[in-house]
Amino acid sequence: MYNLNWSRASLTPQKLGAFGEYYAKMTLASYGMDIYTAEVDDHGIDFVAESKKRFLKFQVKAIRVAKSQYVFMRKEHFDIEDETMFVFLLLLSDGEHPDTYIIPAPTWGQESEVFVYHAYEGKKSKPEYGINVSKKNRMELEKYRIENMLPLF
Repeated sequence: MYNLNWSRASLTPQKLGAFGEYYAKMTLASYGMDIYTAEVDDHGIDFVAESKKRFLKFQVKAIRVAKSQYVFMRKEHFDIEDETMFVFLLLLSDGEHPDTYIIPAPTWGQESEVFVYHAYEGKKSKPEYGINVSKKNRMELEKYRIENMLPLF
């Protein structure tokens, strides 16, 4: 039986992240893409996929929408000018299969309430690009739903 209880305490952030990566890889493989992984994730790329047209680099983010409505990527590992870089976003709600989105990195080059940049100048935190996943912002995410993005690859 497939477990859809995303809020259980035994599903730690590390396990959730691992699940998200496996789910993203298997989803893209089911559409015929070849998947390539590295043993060490030290450059912010979780895996590379090859479509019929090109290679795509992915950073995977999985969040429980009941607990969090924000996810981020460190600027030093996420080049918003790289047209081969994408975020594979999984939104997890108890009792439901993940909602999946593929968001191109250049999306952060446009002004938006959903796709944001925080410089944190003069603060301890490092600069980051983020996604505000509140209910009011879900409509802006819809164009990046996996079914809408796959024809581009």
